[in-house]
Amino acid sequence: MNEASETVVVAGPRQRPGDRFFRYLTAAFGLVAILLAVSLAVSLWRGSQAAWLKFGPHFIVGTNWNPVKEKFGALPFIYGTLVSSLVALVVALPLGVGSAIFLSELASPTVSDVCSFLIELLAAVPSVILGLMGIFVLVPVVRAVEPFLSRRLGFLPLFRGAPYGVGLLAAGLILALMILPYITVITREVLLQVPKPMKEAMLALGATHWETVWGVSLPYARSGIAGALFLSLGRALGETMAVTMVIGNTPKISASLFDPAYSMAAVIANELAEAVGDMHLSSLVAIGLTLFGITVVINGLARLMLYRLGAAGK
Repeated sequence: MNEASETVVVAGPRQRPGDRFFRYLTAAFGLVAILLAVSLAVSLWRGSQAAWLKFGPHFIVGTNWNPVKEKFGALPFIYGTLVSSLVALVVALPLGVGSAIFLSELASPTVSDVCSFLIELLAAVPSVILGLMGIFVLVPVVRAVEPFLSRRLGFLPLFRGAPYGVGLLAAGLILALMILPYITVITREVLLQVPKPMKEAMLALGATHWETVWGVSLPYARSGIAGALFLSLGRALGETMAVTMVIGNTPKISASLFDPAYSMAAVIANELAEAVGDMHLSSLVAIGLTLFGITVVINGLARLMLYRLGAAGK
């Protein structure tokens, strides 16, 4: 006699009303964040539609910015933003990672905690205060150093030109000061999470302390360092007041770091309240949309890099 096969259905854990409410509430929070980002993009697009319809893609690659003749091109501002941010990363990344290695690997716990607290305080300084410091302290120092750089490194286009003091170099240095706390603090926290058995095994094999840091700690923390790098880059791209005070506010493209330049955030801050016409206002909003798009692309590349680093580490 054949017996009919029986199917056993295992019921999942019964979900309580409070659990469902919590799930829907957190999902709503996530949806609100997405809607805010989409709403911001739509609002910027509507405000800049006139500029895009008139200039098209030429707005991105155009170099002429003339509100009187209503000719607008955003390339000088894109160039100034990207170059000043790149200079900031080149200066701040080795300083931040080196400081984090000292605080996490060499300094005593007391010294590490005190220094980390002071570095975190640096991130809380308002950008306008850093801009004032840039005008009265950094710019005179840069003006005094630029002739020396021109004599020693003048064979490179980056270090040619008149020593104005204000320019891409000063903007990059003030941005480096602003993003240094982010890189240092995040990298330190990641390095502190490196498992001690891994470092002890490296030391037991005869490696020096530096070889252990280079061979174990930094590879383990590379995804966190990359995250700190892109977080700092996003901070540098959107900075307004400090950069406005020291970059020179001249819409031109120059290979020299000594020459004045302009950033996207700076031109919006300087000209938005004094826009002379609808097309001028629309072009400023278009620059804001361009900056928003650059930030989205960089964040996307950061997520892709972190994903690949995580996959390579498995």
